[in-house]
Amino acid sequence: MRTEHFLTRLDRAFARLDREPERPAHLQTPRMSRHRVVLLGSTLAFYLAIVVAVLTTSWLVRLDWQIMFFRPYEQWPQLHAFLDYLVVLGQRGPTAVMVAAWLGWRSWRQHTLRPLITLGVSLLLLNITVGAVKLGLGRLGPHYAREIGSAELFAGGDIFPSGHTANAVVTWGILAYLASTVVTRRVLSVVSAVVSLSVGATTVYLGTHWVSDVLLGWSAGLLILLALPWFEPLIARIEAYVFEVRERMRRRVEAGLVPEPVAAALTPLLSAGGKWQRRRPVGPVAPAAQPAPAATTAAGHSPVTVRPAAHLPRPHVIRSERTPLTPAGSRRPAHSERAGAAARGTSARPVAGG
Repeated sequence: MRTEHFLTRLDRAFARLDREPERPAHLQTPRMSRHRVVLLGSTLAFYLAIVVAVLTTSWLVRLDWQIMFFRPYEQWPQLHAFLDYLVVLGQRGPTAVMVAAWLGWRSWRQHTLRPLITLGVSLLLLNITVGAVKLGLGRLGPHYAREIGSAELFAGGDIFPSGHTANAVVTWGILAYLASTVVTRRVLSVVSAVVSLSVGATTVYLGTHWVSDVLLGWSAGLLILLALPWFEPLIARIEAYVFEVRERMRRRVEAGLVPEPVAAALTPLLSAGGKWQRRRPVGPVAPAAQPAPAATTAAGHSPVTVRPAAHLPRPHVIRSERTPLTPAGSRRPAHSERAGAAARGTSARPVAGG
């Protein structure tokens, strides 16, 4: 029963996706405006400046060491327990699950896969860009630093930029990017900024990241959010491709090209709340047996109808619709008639009888 209930709810969810979009009239896809281009260029310049400052072991690296020796977790130990939980808002696994659940509900309400696909594209860009820089520069964290005053680059680490910070910017910022109204977008932008700033500062407090790691993580996540309008055509193509694949699978199921257990499992995903119902493919059916010409009985009554094959459905006949063979309603002729037929050497049974 639980499985059937789950499949029913899944069927309804996909049925809503097949409807026409019911987005609010004021909902607009963010475009690459001139203002956004200026912000993207400024953020990219800041990103490159941080990388150059660390590569040249400038004043920023000295600031990293000063804060590391200050040890904020020892200065305010009463905050340690709370900040241990707050930093989870920057971990990729828990945050991706929470945001994906919300965007899944948004997809169901707006009858589109765009929110979920946008989240997937942004996380993919985050993993590629941040991961490449982490592995390329190989910086060690404060707890593993070996030489005082050094930038600790190319030492096999993966701390620069801060993944927690960049993930917080992208994961919570995507909610503001996909907001339905201008007011909601502004409110969610402030909330995501506060969360990402808090997560970055928490990593510095715990001593797991340098200050420069957090600065580069903030700019890396912001670059992805600002560049997302360039990927809107790709997101639209992915959504169209997903529905096209589902239509092709529907045709394969209808043509009987998919094994029956697989087709039964895919039916809730392919159905559309009554728009599409799977027609079970049937093999070539042998033609129904035609009754042979039957000899009439001696009394001239109609012969007994041949029974249909056992595997074919047998129509139910009401008693009053049956043609009586004898006045008494019996299928057998009267005794005197049977005796006369036996004397002539003919069988009382019809030729095609059973």
